[in-house]
Amino acid sequence: MEVLELTQQALAARAHAHAPYSHFLVGAALEDSTGRIHTGCNIENATYGLTLCAERVAVFKAVSEGAKHFKRIAIAADTDSLTPPCGACRQILWEFCGDIPIILVNTHGKTETLQLKDLFPRAFDASFL
Repeated sequence: MEVLELTQQALAARAHAHAPYSHFLVGAALEDSTGRIHTGCNIENATYGLTLCAERVAVFKAVSEGAKHFKRIAIAADTDSLTPPCGACRQILWEFCGDIPIILVNTHGKTETLQLKDLFPRAFDASFL
């Protein structure tokens, strides 16, 4: 799978976002170890604490469909500065995906790829339990 295809799927998933309060639409496309793509979009709730980010939706969909190992994720937003995952998403990505590449993309075609370990140093995981 090409990076361009993964970012295009993240951008397409962004179109399904439900963000009536913030109007901040985000899409994610998570590639599993078999090359299958699992997409997600942010879904807001009037009580913001119940809102789910696109990255978590993609991970939870993938896991619920039997995927267990992941290669990378693309995250799309319409911002001039590329938008990284929030802290909660970084934790979920670390827990379920490990140190995968995070491809950030905006609607203007700008991209950047970072490793999760660089966004989330000293992550908490089962080794601390």
